[in-house]
Amino acid sequence: MTKELRLGEFELLVLLAIIRLGDEAYGASVKRLLAKEINRDVSIGSLYSTIDRLQSKELISSIEGEPTPIRGGRAKSFLKITRKGETAVRLSKSNLTTMWKGLSINGGSEVNG
Repeated sequence: MTKELRLGEFELLVLLAIIRLGDEAYGASVKRLLAKEINRDVSIGSLYSTIDRLQSKELISSIEGEPTPIRGGRAKSFLKITRKGETAVRLSKSNLTTMWKGLSINGGSEVNG
């Protein structure tokens, strides 16, 4: 497995948010989705650092949208997962599923992820 395909937890969450948001994936919408779905309020700086890292690993790409008056003439940068990013997400899911199999926590019953 190449290093680029190994994902940290937050990288995986950002990629999953981008997939869920589809054509509406951009920084602020990813931030809102993470807050809404998993109650994780992230700083915009930490989010954009992660987005930059995912782009440098070629796991996502970005496309500039049209400038809008609401944003003071600035364009949104829409995010899209690449094939390599999809592979990384599938690999992470597989690894997590494997590690959860048969696991029990504190002597309790088996935990099924």
